[in-house]
Amino acid sequence: MADKGIEEGKVCAILAYLLIGIIWYFVDDKMKKNQFVKFHVQQGLVSLVFGFCFFVAYGIVFTIITFPLRFIPLLGWMIIWVLSLLFWVPMIFDIIGIIYAFQGKEKQLPIIGKYGEKLKI
Repeated sequence: MADKGIEEGKVCAILAYLLIGIIWYFVDDKMKKNQFVKFHVQQGLVSLVFGFCFFVAYGIVFTIITFPLRFIPLLGWMIIWVLSLLFWVPMIFDIIGIIYAFQGKEKQLPIIGKYGEKLKI
């Protein structure tokens, strides 16, 4: 029976990391009853909030740090390029969550996943 719930909710669980699955969860009563989907929606919400906060902080810090570095040829540009890689951190969490959902696992996201349990949805 548990495997049937996982298979029925797998698409919604995968999409929970892309926002559309979160909307689907709140609109569809069948998905609200599926514990597998609920788990991944909680993880997706945590990832969404983390991503929003991360991008706001990243934008502020990146602007402050990189402005003076623009005037240092080569070294400054290399530092800016390395800092630019941090932009992908939230997406990595989403990819990990999508992989877990695709595999049918209820496994928390690294570092931020523990906050998903605290969400009452």
